[in-house]
Amino acid sequence: QVQLVESGGGLVQPGGSLRLSCVASGIIFKNNHMGWYRQAPGKERELVAVATSGGTTNYADSVKGRFTISRDNAKNTVYLQMNSLKVEDTAIYYCNAKRVLYVMGYWGKGTLLTVSS
Repeated sequence: QVQLVESGGGLVQPGGSLRLSCVASGIIFKNNHMGWYRQAPGKERELVAVATSGGTTNYADSVKGRFTISRDNAKNTVYLQMNSLKVEDTAIYYCNAKRVLYVMGYWGKGTLLTVSS
């Protein structure tokens, strides 16, 4: 019974900060790559950041220097710290888990971030 539950979204002013959390259950967390994706209105879903099973991280160019992904394997949780938020960051943010060497992954239901003055 795999379940990914995101939380932490909300309404933030431009320049503000917010931290998203994703708690996973039903998987061996340490054996999964964890990622954050987002989908803005009228746009395709895009990768925001990934924290691999091996502990490396990667970011989309649009968020480099502003967002930080981290994971706490003991808590089965992945975080996305978002700073210097821009209106363009407005989107539904989704958590994704993919087991190492597996093609299939799992998705959370998403959490909405709205950046507006």
